[in-house]
Amino acid sequence: ADAIHPGYGFLSENPGFAKLAEENGIKFIGPSSKTITDMGNKAIAKDIMSKNGIPVVEGTDSLKNGGEAVAFARKVGFPVIIKAAEGGGGKGMRVVWKESEVIPSFNSALAESKAAFNSERVFIEKYIQKPRHIEFQVLADQHGNCVHFGERDCSIQRRHQKLIEEAPSPA
Repeated sequence: ADAIHPGYGFLSENPGFAKLAEENGIKFIGPSSKTITDMGNKAIAKDIMSKNGIPVVEGTDSLKNGGEAVAFARKVGFPVIIKAAEGGGGKGMRVVWKESEVIPSFNSALAESKAAFNSERVFIEKYIQKPRHIEFQVLADQHGNCVHFGERDCSIQRRHQKLIEEAPSPA
């Protein structure tokens, strides 16, 4: 095969699969393995966005302990959200409404991150209540041709996981 399209879901988000294709001279129809790795880590993705002038929610890098989470929450005020840096599907995410919940929520998010993603990286950010989750899909080729397919609203969620995507966005 000269090229492979991973479809959507598991293989399309697997940097190891993309890297395997790259190493074997097979064109991977999707982002590079490095891009998949970087965007698969929320903390790294936020850092890349911020360095490119895209506004991001105030937050931390990977936390070393619950004390760092408490200090950040005191600084920005409640509510905050503690998130697993890797993975998705709403796993490893805890909204924290008061200081007494920070340490237990940190420990719970960390344990879930370890179990679900084999990662001990969690971070914290200011929690935005009633946000709109708007996504844009863009397709580009190796020649610089680029097209976008409009936006979609993914705001209807349960446990931080999308239930429905609506296009065009009513927002």
